[in-house]
Amino acid sequence: MSLTSSSVSTKPSTPALLAWIVIVGFSLFTAVAVLAGAGSIMRLLFPLLSLAVGLFLYGRYPIIYVGFTWWLWFITPWLRRIIDYRSGWDGNGIILVAPFLVTLITFITFVQYLPRSYKMGGLPIVLAIIGVIYGFFIGAIKNPLTVSLRALLDWLTPILLAFHLFVNWRNYPKYRENLQSTFTWGLLITGVYGVIQYLVAPEWDRYWIIQTKLLTNGAPEPLGIRVFSTMNSPGPFANVVLAGLLILLTNESFWRVPAMAAGYMSFLLSLVRSAWAGWFLGIISLFAFIKPRLQMQLVVTILAIALCVLPLATIEPFSEIISARLETFTNLQKDTSYNERSELYEKNVELAFSSGLGRGIGSKYYVNEEGLLQEVTLDSGILDIFFTLGWFGAIPYIGGMALVVFELFKSDVGRSDAFASAARAIGLSILAQLLFGSVMLALSGVVFWSFLGIGMAANKYHQNEKALKDGRRV
Repeated sequence: MSLTSSSVSTKPSTPALLAWIVIVGFSLFTAVAVLAGAGSIMRLLFPLLSLAVGLFLYGRYPIIYVGFTWWLWFITPWLRRIIDYRSGWDGNGIILVAPFLVTLITFITFVQYLPRSYKMGGLPIVLAIIGVIYGFFIGAIKNPLTVSLRALLDWLTPILLAFHLFVNWRNYPKYRENLQSTFTWGLLITGVYGVIQYLVAPEWDRYWIIQTKLLTNGAPEPLGIRVFSTMNSPGPFANVVLAGLLILLTNESFWRVPAMAAGYMSFLLSLVRSAWAGWFLGIISLFAFIKPRLQMQLVVTILAIALCVLPLATIEPFSEIISARLETFTNLQKDTSYNERSELYEKNVELAFSSGLGRGIGSKYYVNEEGLLQEVTLDSGILDIFFTLGWFGAIPYIGGMALVVFELFKSDVGRSDAFASAARAIGLSILAQLLFGSVMLALSGVVFWSFLGIGMAANKYHQNEKALKDGRRV
């Protein structure tokens, strides 16, 4: 498993060996502690150790830091399930803050580069952050501070990572290589595990579904689970896979074919229709923004993967569940999920748009009779934005988001950079899902915002390269 094939720092080049010693040591310590029955201690210790490793990598190996952060997002929910299965159920799930804390380290970048962000072209991201900060202050007034702080992590960390990737645009080729490597291995491992999860239903996954009573994850039995792999639920997992599948279409790694085969199977078994539709939109976008030579390569790659995946998807035990889900696209009137979502949308639309100030970040959470945080479901990212941020916060937030997307699709710089086109396609694929869920938050939000950020970095990098060739300076 590789976070990146190169170790690069914004500082003078330093050997990567020390970084790998720290990462491997951290991984081994975690594994031994969990297997030795010290899972209860690791619930608190794992986030703290993750933060310490993250700070070390951020300062010494910033490229590897990004890969490490992604892997925490990929595997921390799975680690939580293992610990709960071996050491007893813990409804608080404190271990899940680990990837948030490590991503939050990029707040250092925000403070450092904020004075220069306008000249660099980072105003759209700053506007989105302003909208979130406004929502937090409203939430802190109306809701318990701890609840607002927890919800702030969902909103803020994805945008901070986007800002971090953008302002480091001079190192764009190295970050691009890091993301390609991370998502190749990430898709292979989580895709294979996802298929195993569907066929076998590991005991820790079944235990978790039973304890949480999350019906959206399917039945806790073989052939009954809606695949969520090593992550918390099918939706975020599907968006991670969506991003990986689009990235791997632009990658020439030996491992991309098995990674994509496993990825597509688990993607289909997640049964997330909004992500399927987003993937289709992303393919169209990717095809439109690359050169004809790359278009031909893309077509050949898609056909090759189809030859691998379609035969598997059309045989049992996969075909029935996938076919039944696909058929709902053509018969939405009889689709219970679609009808319930439509009713919920109609019920909440006036509630969401009626408040100028907004209800504040954390207003979707409440403490139940058992003292645990519960979340109110709005089932629409658009409604969530206006419900939480109000008009005063939603205007800069949506405005910043729209400006980023507009800039990415307006520029034709780097059409020969297929990865940059894939980043744009990923952003568009997830943006289109805002109607169906709050995909701008937490893990889905990290995917969405980080690829907007790396897309902006790609534009800035290629503009600078073009200017240097023309004898100018950006």
